[in-house]
Amino acid sequence: MRVVIVGAGKLGYTIAEILSDEQVEIVVIDKDEEQLIAVKETLDVMTINKSGSNPRTLDDPEVNGADIFIAATATDEVNIIACILAKKHGIKHTIARIRDMQFMNEAKDYLKKNFDIDLMVNPELIAANEIYRILMTPAALNVDDFADGKIRLFEAKIQKHSKLSNIPLKKLNLPEGVLAGLIYRDHRMIIPHGDDFFQFHDSIYFIGFPEAIEQFSLNFSQQNSRPLERVFIIGAGRIARALAVRLNEAKVSVKVVEKNKKRCEDMAEILTGDSIAILGDGTDVDLLAEEGVGAADVVICLTEDDRLNLMLALLAKHMGAKKTIVRVYRTEYVDLIEKVGVDVVISARLLSASEILAFVRRGGVTRVSILEGAKAEAVEVIIQKGTKVEGKKLMEVGLPKSCLVCAYVRNKKAAIPNGHTILLSGDRIILFCLRGSASEVVPWFTNEQRFIL
Repeated sequence: MRVVIVGAGKLGYTIAEILSDEQVEIVVIDKDEEQLIAVKETLDVMTINKSGSNPRTLDDPEVNGADIFIAATATDEVNIIACILAKKHGIKHTIARIRDMQFMNEAKDYLKKNFDIDLMVNPELIAANEIYRILMTPAALNVDDFADGKIRLFEAKIQKHSKLSNIPLKKLNLPEGVLAGLIYRDHRMIIPHGDDFFQFHDSIYFIGFPEAIEQFSLNFSQQNSRPLERVFIIGAGRIARALAVRLNEAKVSVKVVEKNKKRCEDMAEILTGDSIAILGDGTDVDLLAEEGVGAADVVICLTEDDRLNLMLALLAKHMGAKKTIVRVYRTEYVDLIEKVGVDVVISARLLSASEILAFVRRGGVTRVSILEGAKAEAVEVIIQKGTKVEGKKLMEVGLPKSCLVCAYVRNKKAAIPNGHTILLSGDRIILFCLRGSASEVVPWFTNEQRFIL
C-alpha cells in the first residue's frame, strides 16, 4: 500500500511516523524544503519538495499511483483542493485536515457529497471531545468508547496504598465486566498475565461494560461524591471554544483566561450562564488567585506553548487546583509532563492520527485508539470468515504475546472473553496491541495479509 501525505508539519510528520511502523510505503510532499528535513533525517519515507495542490505534482507516478491521499497542511482550502485533484488523478481514497469549525459543523456533508472527500479530520474538535469525555469521568486519565458505546476503555493511575496494588492479577477480584488490559510502567507497556500485579504510580488500562467501568472508576476518585462544577481554562483557541460549548451545555461553569483581545471576545460571545472570558495573562499569579484557580475542579492549559502549559499546570496545582489537563504539540513531552504531576496530557495530533490509522487499515478495522504516545493501540476489528481465529477457543489459537483480546460484541451484546471463548465471524472485538505489532496481529482476524484496501 502507498500513502501520500501532503504537509510535513506536526500532524503530517506524526501520521508518517506511525504509518512507517506499519510497513506502508509513504510519500511526503511539502513545498517548504525545511519542513522536509526532519522527515528525511528521521523517517524511512520518500519526500517530494513541491506543492501538494499543484496538478503537476499529482502527475508524478509516485503520487497518482497511491492508494490513499492525506492532505494535512495548515490551510483548509489547500487541503480541499488537493483532495479534489487527487480524486481527479485516480487516487481512490482521500483524507483532509479541516481546522475551521464552521466547515465541520455546517459543510461537512456538503464537502463529502460534492468533493468526495472520504474522511475529514479536525484535530482541535477531536481533542475537545476527548477532554470532555475525560471530564465526565472524573477519575480517568483517558476514556474511550468502542463498539458503538457497548465497550469502554478507562485509564487510571494506581495511588499509594491502593487496595488493588501488589496482588497478583490471578488473585485480584475485579468486578464482573471489567478486565485489566495493559499496564504502563517506567515508559514501557506490559500486557499483564496472572502473575503480574499493579504497583504504585502504574497507569492501568481497564476495559469493559460502560456501567461496570463507571462504577469501578469510583475506586480511583477522591471526589466521586461531587459532580463537575467549575472548570478553569487558560487559552481561548479552537479547542477551548469547542470544549466550552459542550461544558456549558452540560451546565458546567467555565472561566477562560486569554491575553489576546480578539480571541477573548470570540470566546465571550459563545459562553452562556455564569461562564465568563477574562482578558488577561495566564501567567499572572495575582490574576489566577483573584479568579479562583485554586477552587476549580479542573484547570485545563490550552496555550500554543507546551512548556508554558506545563508551567501553568504546576502553578495551578500549587495554588490548590484538584486536577490539571495539558494539551501538548510535541508528543515526546508526554512522559515528562505526566512524571512531574500533571494529571492528563492530550495530544491532538495523536488523537487525529488514530482516526486516520483506522481508515488506512480498514479491511475489518473500524476503530483505533493510540495509547501512551503510540506505545500501544486499542484496535476494534470485525472478524471475517475463514480467518485463523474463527471457530476456535482463544486458548488454542496461539495469538502473538504482543496482543490481548479484551472484549467482544456478538448480536449487539458485549462480553469479556476467557481462554475458552470461541470467536465467530461477524464478532466485533477489541484488541490491545503493543507498538508495531498490529500489522502482525490484525491479519489473524481479517482476510487481509496486510492493510490493503
